Amino acid sequence: MMTSEKNTEQNQESTEKQGPPVPMAGRVAATGFCGGVLWSFIAYIAYLFHFSEVSPNMILQPFVLGEWKKHGLGTIISIILIGMISIGAAFLYFLLLKRLKTMWPGILYGLLLWLLVFFVFNPIFPDVRAVTELKPDTIITTICIYLLYGLFVGYSISFEYNELNSEKLARALGTHRE
Repeated sequence: MMTSEKNTEQNQESTEKQGPPVPMAGRVAATGFCGGVLWSFIAYIAYLFHFSEVSPNMILQPFVLGEWKKHGLGTIISIILIGMISIGAAFLYFLLLKRLKTMWPGILYGLLLWLLVFFVFNPIFPDVRAVTELKPDTIITTICIYLLYGLFVGYSISFEYNELNSEKLARALGTHRE
């Protein structure tokens, strides 16, 4: 058997073992949810260690009654809710910036999200003071978390999109490699 025939058989076997490919929409949703959960959990840790005055629980403040939202269950629900909202932010990134291959668009996207949350949506959250009244530690910590969130989501989506397109192109040209 020739080498190219062996490679073709191995590629077919490995594809069958891996199962069907995950569609790009599923990858974007998973990236958004995981990014939202991961970085809001890190924001909660920063809140616990007093690096930030803002807790992920702020998302429940205007919409839910009761003191439970400030404790353990409220924190868990807040983190999951932020993960779900983050799916929308990930799809927005996908629609607007997926073709950009560097890390900078993701970082700038994170900064834009921070500005949106802390300046535009701030009046919605009664427990969060205006940016001018927040401690410098809180401002720096939250900006860093949003920048890292944007980097995580943006670079992951751009990488997956460009990798998927390069695989499609390679298959079309008949030069697919494993």
